[in-house]
Amino acid sequence: MTPARIGVLISGSGSNLQALIDRIHGVESTGEISVVLSNRRKAYGLERARAVGIPTVVESHRGHASREAYDAKIVEHLRAHHVDWVLLAGFMRIVTPTLLSAFPNRVLNIHPALLPSFKGLHAQQQALDSGVSITGATVHLVTPEMDDGPTVAQGAVPVYPKDTLEDLKQRILTVEHQIYPMVAQWICEGRLSIHEGVVTVALKANESRSLFSNGH
Repeated sequence: MTPARIGVLISGSGSNLQALIDRIHGVESTGEISVVLSNRRKAYGLERARAVGIPTVVESHRGHASREAYDAKIVEHLRAHHVDWVLLAGFMRIVTPTLLSAFPNRVLNIHPALLPSFKGLHAQQQALDSGVSITGATVHLVTPEMDDGPTVAQGAVPVYPKDTLEDLKQRILTVEHQIYPMVAQWICEGRLSIHEGVVTVALKANESRSLFSNGH
């Protein structure tokens, strides 16, 4: 099997990137992170990538004629590194069909809520404000509609009455660091496919597309 080549797009500290690196980078014969791209030069995630020898690219979103023109440049960089799958990991840009059509059914994102609940920004605060007792994180296919693509995997966490926003963010982030690398491993092993909105995963024994964590 040809190793899968993954491109990761980031804007910030890159904690999900680090979780991906820890799980899949350098695992012989299964897959690799072939490039990390950021729209922000000072994103700390770039240092995480450089520390393990992953090529990095900085392409500012400023100075482009349109979102589509920016995404066309992103596609150039990704293709130059022979990327098969694109994983958004804290990439604070809305991607356009220009990027999605270049990698059909192969652009994934992780969102800090159990979609379809709490789409968009500030999902953790939305969960607190709503009074729900359970929220979590979702890995989903990126489509032109925000946070609307089919679910690939989810992880749930409790919401406690005395939670602060930071408490809940950290609990959700812990689950993100579990399910995103899990999905990346499926990609590397050729066990994930998405066709016409249908997600198929060849699960192993005792493996699931969902998990529940009650950790703090």
